[in-house]
Amino acid sequence: MKCEMLNAENRSKPKPKPKPTPKQINLITLGCSKNVVDSEKLMARLRRGGYTLVHDSDDLSAQVVIINTCGFITEAKEESVNTILAFAEARRRGDIEKLFVFGCLSERYKDDLRREIGEVDEFFGVNSMEDILASLGVPPVHTPAGERLLTTSGHYAYLKISEGCNRRCSYCAIPLIRGRHVSTPLEELVSEAALLAAGGVKELMVVAQDTTFYGVDLYGARRLAALLRALSEVDGIAWIRLHYAYPAQFPDDVIEVLRSSSKLCRYLDIPLQHVNDAVLKQMRRGVDRRQTYDLIGKLREQAPGIALRTTLMVGHPGEDEAAFAELMDFVREVKFERLGVFTYSEEEGTYGAKHLKDALRQEEKQRRAGALMKLQAEISASLNQAKVGKTFRVMLDRKEGCYYVGRTEFDSPEVDGEVLITSAKPLRPGSFYSVSITSADEFDLYGEVSEG
Repeated sequence: MKCEMLNAENRSKPKPKPKPTPKQINLITLGCSKNVVDSEKLMARLRRGGYTLVHDSDDLSAQVVIINTCGFITEAKEESVNTILAFAEARRRGDIEKLFVFGCLSERYKDDLRREIGEVDEFFGVNSMEDILASLGVPPVHTPAGERLLTTSGHYAYLKISEGCNRRCSYCAIPLIRGRHVSTPLEELVSEAALLAAGGVKELMVVAQDTTFYGVDLYGARRLAALLRALSEVDGIAWIRLHYAYPAQFPDDVIEVLRSSSKLCRYLDIPLQHVNDAVLKQMRRGVDRRQTYDLIGKLREQAPGIALRTTLMVGHPGEDEAAFAELMDFVREVKFERLGVFTYSEEEGTYGAKHLKDALRQEEKQRRAGALMKLQAEISASLNQAKVGKTFRVMLDRKEGCYYVGRTEFDSPEVDGEVLITSAKPLRPGSFYSVSITSADEFDLYGEVSEG
């Protein structure tokens, strides 16, 4: 990867430097929700070490800037590099005293980055919290398991249950970056959830590179269902939603928990990537078309009303026009409640980069992605219209302009639609309200708080 190939014109520009604040750190988090958790845990340790923290700030009031990078796909890598370059320029001007970089991009390209961006004081990998703390003079101290300084709204938080991944999907560099799957012991996760609940968190988003593989390394069997049941017993937690569930060998006992637990949201994020048998085989997904349809049918039959969120990939080697047409028909037939689309990018070191030919032009990949998202917008609009006149329990997140903004149990923050609420009375973020839906568009609902 050559940093000079990236478009410096798109860099974010830090604001001019005000008077510095003693021992203040600005921590920038890029990438996925798993990175958010890593940043929050690092921030808690830094705060115990006497630092004050700001998060994702574009000013230069802090003497130290730490950037938590993403290295998953081309667009994410470009964003990470451009962010580093922008703050490297500030470091060169003397506007900040130290610049540290860690996370996935740093783990993967540490040597290249060192050679090309000399203004960075140090590059750290993905499991280097103690090294970062030592570099900032923070002594090792005992901290409560899972202690974090939340960067999300205080009423919801991500709970990362494992690290790494044992899968070998053709396009994915995560196993090369994060290593093999390592589960966090169940008891530690329950303690972390209790600590979050004591701080006001009411909603947990369970995340990992592969949540359905949870427990195999520690207990010799998948224990995700047991974990979800244990989390459901934590006082103060009202909603638990499950993300990043791998479809191959999906555990039946997880479906039972989704069906029976009053705290488990009827929501599942299950990245399917494709439906064509030949493409799935090239992707090395370990699942075929028939198994995919069977799993979707089982989920909807045994957990009625469940909202399925998936991500699909277009332009993977082997996806010809017929395979893409099959994917379009799949989306048209299944009518996913939530859907996102990625275009294939060849990632160094992966099976796809080594053994498959990326023959499709990026313009064609983008055309296919656009066609899928246009279809999904039509499906989403239809599904949302069916909710008009109904009443839903809504978690209120914030006030924005003239609307209060919340979510139903079928919507995860930042990635799904929202409920825009009008109310003559003041509403409180972090609280639940019964909301009658009055209208809808492609992705959002509009409603009013029901009396009583």
